[in-house]
Amino acid sequence: MTTIAVIGLGTMGLGIAQTYAAAGFAVLATDAAADARKTALDRLRSGLAPRVQAGKLAQADLDATLARITVVEGPEAMDAADLAIEAVVERMEVKRALFAALESVLAPDAVLASNTSSLSVAAMAEGLSQPQRLLGLHFFNPAPVMKLVELVAHPGTGAAALERARRLTEAAGKTVIPCPDRPGFIVNRCARPFYGEALALLEEGRSAAEIDAAMLAAGYRLGPFGLIDLVGADINLAATESLAAAMDGHPRYHVFEAARRQVASGALGRKTGRGFVYPEKPGPAPEDAAAIVRRIEATLVNEAGWLLAEGGTTQEGIDTALKLGLNFPRGPFEILAAQGCARVRDRLERLAAAAPAHLYGRYRPAPILTR
Repeated sequence: MTTIAVIGLGTMGLGIAQTYAAAGFAVLATDAAADARKTALDRLRSGLAPRVQAGKLAQADLDATLARITVVEGPEAMDAADLAIEAVVERMEVKRALFAALESVLAPDAVLASNTSSLSVAAMAEGLSQPQRLLGLHFFNPAPVMKLVELVAHPGTGAAALERARRLTEAAGKTVIPCPDRPGFIVNRCARPFYGEALALLEEGRSAAEIDAAMLAAGYRLGPFGLIDLVGADINLAATESLAAAMDGHPRYHVFEAARRQVASGALGRKTGRGFVYPEKPGPAPEDAAAIVRRIEATLVNEAGWLLAEGGTTQEGIDTALKLGLNFPRGPFEILAAQGCARVRDRLERLAAAAPAHLYGRYRPAPILTR
């Protein structure tokens, strides 16, 4: 039987372990914390119990899933793994040390994968004797529910490792999208203007409620502020700051003061009971809803265009990733096909003309818009 190893038994690691176990794989799981190892299966059982009670999951299927998961003391007990996925703290030195330990015990053809959402996979591979078997497998939370997995190849990742990781993850019911090893990958990078342009509108005097109402009226399941409230304003700010630093402070990743003020206020979203729009229900869309939507979508399309120009992904891949990863009703290149390059480019040029000097470069059109 193919065996999957999962290192790190927080929410994400447990979700990844459940995903593969439910698909019929044997799973070896561990965590550096003894308490996390001790309680892992109980936490999974408790989390799935409501689905059993609601008739959405058979008790026998729950029992079978848990029976496929074996909690072990550490990486040294994972020598049987065909694919090892880490979901530990987002610190480069921790991940490098873990992969060095795994490399010494796993079979030579076993794949090493990181669930990182922000760190360079190439940097993680430094120091490994077989860097060709390291790649990124970025799951989205909650891992058992979200269909998207970003498959991240660094320049030295081997074709055999990529194929095995893809095959095993697709067998677990996921849609696997290849993406480049660049800051933010696909979803987190292309999401920046979705949030950022909404924050720019907020700083210009529009309310978070009317901005979200406009996006909801256009078919988005959540507006930008509803999404921020869902993931947490502090988490969103940290992701933006990290991407801005990685991209040398480019104005497309400008950190708006409205985001910092929100975090300082403590209204972080659903986890604190109060956020930009949570818990209020959305109101009617403003009269100029279309203008709000077109502005945010123009910057979303432009960011996707810049990512495409850097190589390593496709229009279809970007569209699919954003529809599955953020539940967008349409991908940026579907928007572009509907609106046309000239219209999107003209909107960006008007935004640039009205922007303060430090944000002028934010609206520079991507190559696909200027052909």
